Amino acid sequence: MVGATATATEMQNNFGRYLNIVMGGEEVIVTKNGKEVGRFVPKGAAVSYLTDSLTGILKGAEDLDAAREARLKEKYEIAD
Repeated sequence: MVGATATATEMQNNFGRYLNIVMGGEEVIVTKNGKEVGRFVPKGAAVSYLTDSLTGILKGAEDLDAAREARLKEKYEIAD
């Protein structure tokens, strides 16, 4: 849940205020020149973002070593 939006300057000048918002379980959106540049989020939410972003990446990859090797070959164009 978004608790506040702050410019980078506001965040710098009032860090304690925004830290308290995050400690209260809400996130703070940080902007610069009117564009979102980041989010200050509670620790639990950060873990959730990470796991949500990984959902489906490994789905169906039963052999993780083979899947890793295939991705590396593709990325670095290694011939067999």
